[in-house]
Amino acid sequence: MSVAATVYRGDVVENTHIAHVAVVDTDGTLLASCGEPSRLTLARSAAKPAQALAVVETGALERFRFDDADLALMCGSHSSEARHIERARSMLEKAQASEADLRCGGHPPISDAVYRDWIKRDFIPGAVCSNCSGKHAGMLAGARALGLALADYHLPEHPLQALVKRTLAEACDLSEAQVQWATDGCNLPTPAFPLDHLARLYMKLARAADGHVSSDTKRDAALAHIYRAMTSHPEMVAGEGRFCTLLMGAANGALVGKLGAEASYAIGVRASAQTAKLGAKGALGIAVKVEDGNVAMLYAIVADLLTKLDIGDEVTHRALDGFRLRTMRNTAGLATGRVEVAVPLVKAR
Repeated sequence: MSVAATVYRGDVVENTHIAHVAVVDTDGTLLASCGEPSRLTLARSAAKPAQALAVVETGALERFRFDDADLALMCGSHSSEARHIERARSMLEKAQASEADLRCGGHPPISDAVYRDWIKRDFIPGAVCSNCSGKHAGMLAGARALGLALADYHLPEHPLQALVKRTLAEACDLSEAQVQWATDGCNLPTPAFPLDHLARLYMKLARAADGHVSSDTKRDAALAHIYRAMTSHPEMVAGEGRFCTLLMGAANGALVGKLGAEASYAIGVRASAQTAKLGAKGALGIAVKVEDGNVAMLYAIVADLLTKLDIGDEVTHRALDGFRLRTMRNTAGLATGRVEVAVPLVKAR
């Protein structure tokens, strides 16, 4: 077992949390791992940059004048803050669509502050309030740009989703047959594929941001655009006080990171002296999956992993201190236990 975090109540072990980690370089070479680096993983929202890539390549951004903040929201799992809802509405208007066209449902927000506000106002969230409304608005724009019907854009058999499936597989260096699909919480298809290929996707984002040119320069430009949008507008990728927003905000463009539901996380790190010390040829991709789906433990593990790998500076590491969970407290504020995070990372060479 690859136990990466242990929770103690007093001196008694209450829970252990198994994690899988894959770290790859710009060639896709596995540099380090923990557990099963090729574990079949439902990437959930960590796959959003690849889904957004398909939309970018339809030409929808240019046609409907989507800016970088719009693209960041397409890649985000937002907190349903007013700025997120307003931008989703703006994207729909630009794409000549409406909230009625969305096939995601409303739900309680990720943000506790937003939830308290909604309760006070007796506010009932609609589809535009979904944390995935940016992705859905982007999908509608993509369908519109291709001259496809907006109805049923979310269904696996819709031509837009066929394009998304093909694009995602290519971006992850897989054949379409190697990617399995299920239905996500927001009603769109969601992919499952080996964890190390999720790391490859994020390595490609960082590699493109570094200006690395492959045989497909148009795709490299699109990947670099997605990286730039997410890192320039981290507040659209998550929200106030959220891990993704704090991480990218503190890293100042050096890395991109995105959460997936049920405790998956992926990071793309631009080439630097730090990545070279790890033996990476250029950019780095990191993917993590916590076996039991505990997101709080995922954040603590990712924060520890970045420190262990010496990725980011002191400012970046300090920004994540609130997620390290060193001390467990009860509702009265009494310290009841501790969390010990120790990722058993094994270097491949």
